Amino acid sequence: MSAPKTQKLKFLVFCIGLTLLTLHFTLAYAFAQRVSSADLIGNIREYDGKTIIYAGEVIGDIMVRGEHAWVNVHDGQQAVGIWLPKKMTEAILYTGSYKEIGDWVEITGTFHQICKEHGGEFDIHATRLKRVHDGYFIPRLFNQGRMKKAMVLLAVLGCIWILRQLIKT
Repeated sequence: MSAPKTQKLKFLVFCIGLTLLTLHFTLAYAFAQRVSSADLIGNIREYDGKTIIYAGEVIGDIMVRGEHAWVNVHDGQQAVGIWLPKKMTEAILYTGSYKEIGDWVEITGTFHQICKEHGGEFDIHATRLKRVHDGYFIPRLFNQGRMKKAMVLLAVLGCIWILRQLIKT
């Protein structure tokens, strides 16, 4: 074969491979089923090993473990542990806590009823994370009334302590 024909053949094989790879990932997302935590827990065997879409608020800390991380996502009923590449966590701006409402994310990944990699717990191994809504900081006003009550209580406790010290001597 001549050099130009070999290059054309290599290019054709590359294009076919790229098309098949794109088709594989497109079909995996196209047939992923959107589920809630109640669906997962109620039909745990049905979803085991399947690609699903799970949405909820990111809560707690992002727990980095090497090149991966754990994220807890709460859909309003239950929280589910999500195992994902550390790079995906860069899309998360806020995690839910007392001070913040976490980002609402949509996770596409494989659900495991008994994950052999993670000690038998159920989890989702994410292949895609999409931030649907941004979280936000919750402004908390300083309560002046509580501060005054705390100061009075502190003064009373201080007086009691001083009186006890005087009585002991």
